[in-house]
Amino acid sequence: MARHNAHNERIKREYLIFLKEAKRLSDPSVDNAAAALHRFEASNGFKDFRQFHRQQAVAFKRRLTEEKNERTGKPLSKATVHSVLAALKAFVQWLAGRPGFKSRINYSDAEYFNLTDKETREARTHTERSVPTLGQIKHVLGVMPAITEIERRNHALIAFTLLTGARDGAIVSLKLKHIDLVEGRIMQDAREVRTKFSKSFPTYFFPVGNDVCQIVQAWVDFLRAEKLWSNDDPLFPATKVSQGNNQQFRASGLARKHWSTASPIRDIFRKAFEHAGLPYFHPHSFRDTLTQLGEQICRTPEEFKAWSQNVGHEKVMTTFASYGAVATTRQAVIIRRLSNPVEPDIPSEELVEKIRQIVARQPSD
Repeated sequence: MARHNAHNERIKREYLIFLKEAKRLSDPSVDNAAAALHRFEASNGFKDFRQFHRQQAVAFKRRLTEEKNERTGKPLSKATVHSVLAALKAFVQWLAGRPGFKSRINYSDAEYFNLTDKETREARTHTERSVPTLGQIKHVLGVMPAITEIERRNHALIAFTLLTGARDGAIVSLKLKHIDLVEGRIMQDAREVRTKFSKSFPTYFFPVGNDVCQIVQAWVDFLRAEKLWSNDDPLFPATKVSQGNNQQFRASGLARKHWSTASPIRDIFRKAFEHAGLPYFHPHSFRDTLTQLGEQICRTPEEFKAWSQNVGHEKVMTTFASYGAVATTRQAVIIRRLSNPVEPDIPSEELVEKIRQIVARQPSD
């Protein structure tokens, strides 16, 4: 049975380069597109793309909706099905404009990968994400051991993520020179730090408590004063691995180099939350925690705009849309409180005007 098609491989390679270099999609997004294409080929017996017919799309769509998740044994989620079909639809639209395919494939053929309106709505329905509370994170910090070099690093890593809301991809590439304890900020310089969309911006420490800030400060002081590390050394170094007496590899301190990926950070978070008797929350969820905190303590549109910029967003609406979902428990508190309104700190007319001015200053899409 065929496991690949040489002609298809050349076309796929050209398409994936198009996604990465022309559409500027991230590596994970390109990988997802490649996986969707392989899934379609395997289901279709690796037929040549030049033989594509809309009935193949219809048949694949039916098989996909009947497919089971290998891990759970349940049908694939509507979100997964929608994602795979959307990737194939985009590919066929691209294919229809390529030499050698224009006479074989119509742009309208891609529409046969569509789900029904009802199925699309189900796929786009977002369930409420679980977000750690500030109290839960501080509990984790309170019970974490911080004796050895590795334990101190792990302790400071979680405190730092809460203090700055930095993405794990950025954290693994930060150097000591990027943190300024006097100003209380980090400089996410895209020339050296793996920021999203290669964007440079400063992040000032969020008001999450002096205890959290002191953990990070003690860690930086340890690296500079005791380890005698310099500005170009990593803020959170990788683990040094050596061979023990029993010929087994073991952790033996800190290596003077960066982690190559963010996977070790997620592993540290998982173990820390398990040790604290709490469900695992990934590093990115701390950004939701900080956004919810900002929604509670920011009193003016200008303050929330500054809060939004501090997490690296140019537009306030990005913060609201991506991280600003109100938990149902908090929703109940807010609605009940509105039954007994209090006078706002700013007259309503002035508040409306401030919102109008901030929205007007937002860059257009």
